[in-house]
Amino acid sequence: MEGSLAERAAEEHFHTVTPLLESWALSQVVGTTVFLKCENVQPTGSFKIRGIGHFCQEVAKKGCRHLVCASAFFPSFRTHGRGNAGMAAAYAARKLGVPATIVLPEGTSLQVVRRLEGQGAEVQLTGKVWDEANLRALELARRDGWENVSPFDHPLIWEGHASLVRELKAALGTPPGALVLSVGGGGLLVGVLDGLAQVGWQHVPVIAMETRGAHCFNAAVEAGRLVTLPDITSVAKSLGAKTVLARALECTKEFEIFSEVVEDVEAVSAVQRFLDDERMLVEPACGAALAAIYSGLLQRLQAEGRLRPSLASVVVIVCGGNSIDSRELQALKAQLGQS
Repeated sequence: MEGSLAERAAEEHFHTVTPLLESWALSQVVGTTVFLKCENVQPTGSFKIRGIGHFCQEVAKKGCRHLVCASAFFPSFRTHGRGNAGMAAAYAARKLGVPATIVLPEGTSLQVVRRLEGQGAEVQLTGKVWDEANLRALELARRDGWENVSPFDHPLIWEGHASLVRELKAALGTPPGALVLSVGGGGLLVGVLDGLAQVGWQHVPVIAMETRGAHCFNAAVEAGRLVTLPDITSVAKSLGAKTVLARALECTKEFEIFSEVVEDVEAVSAVQRFLDDERMLVEPACGAALAAIYSGLLQRLQAEGRLRPSLASVVVIVCGGNSIDSRELQALKAQLGQS
């Protein structure tokens, strides 16, 4: 890529301004207007491109010559999860004309490797789990002077995710009564909270949803300190950080955050209902946020007096994700004993 073209790529946004759609079906469930911020239509399939794209652009401006990113891979019954972080890094690197190496655990399907290679990335397979792949990525970054792309743990990542709230402000004008999102490592949560502060909406309650077995944020909130889960046992593998960001826990002292946990069966049921209602198929990780609506949790928070009994509107961040198709959804439902 010529210098002038590379410079232009470093200035433009790699994410798209995603639709904010009013959902009649979800509004009927809650009894108030529900808006969907559809991050599932991002060019890489998830919100990750906001933060990772911004990070990659900023380090490219400073002369980064090679990007490396460890991404998660989760084998399942019939399909294979595609690391959302790795796809975002590979996409951004291609746009910037910068080489990228994506490190994935061994056992990653050829389909995933080819998809990443189709973005121009080199793929390395190391270790059995993300933690081991990440050690390899960090080693490459130190040894060769490459820039390591964290899936969620960097201020530039959070800064990129804050763009989502600026779009909400432009679309809505007035603040919603509550905002619902899923929490994995905490990057989206921190970015959204930063965005709320930037637009003067820091009073908006945020309902932070996790599935049991991938609930590192809730565990930290309950303990009052960071907690490392022994393992990720939830089917919502894209939420599979064992320890949440320290910054995410700090934010509980600065913002009104409700940390809530749903069962896998509720998250997967929400995925199916959302598919039926809105004709959009999302990961169980996203189903955790949708379950706040479908499971009645939002109404329970209101009945308990923790949320205002009357909310002007609710925004649900539909975070998207690549690790799902119709066969995978059926396999998950069978695993959880759903018809």
